[in-house]
Amino acid sequence: QVQLVESGGGLVQAGGSLRLSCAASGSIFSINAMGWYRQAPGKQRELVAVIISGDSTNYADSVKGRFTISRDNAKNTVYLQMNSLKPEDTAIYYCNAKGLSGRTFRYFELWGQGTLVTVSS
Repeated sequence: QVQLVESGGGLVQAGGSLRLSCAASGSIFSINAMGWYRQAPGKQRELVAVIISGDSTNYADSVKGRFTISRDNAKNTVYLQMNSLKPEDTAIYYCNAKGLSGRTFRYFELWGQGTLVTVSS
């Protein structure tokens, strides 16, 4: 069984930085994509950034140039470095992973439990 564990959220002032981490563990054959989504109060969950096997990345327009997604394949871990944070970045950030399980080679898509990022003005 595969699970995701997130860490790194917290409270930061506008202009500050935070780094989120998400580690996948369990019976994993391969992870094709890992990414971060966020959901602000009263809004729908939206894509923040995703990294696909081969290190192709995609970012929401609102975070381009400020956020960087990276991945450590050996550790099945994805990171989100967030710089120049703005109050509108305040949200619960969720990790997402898509891949194949180790024993059955079945496709899985998992979500982390979410980590709160609060940016004060």
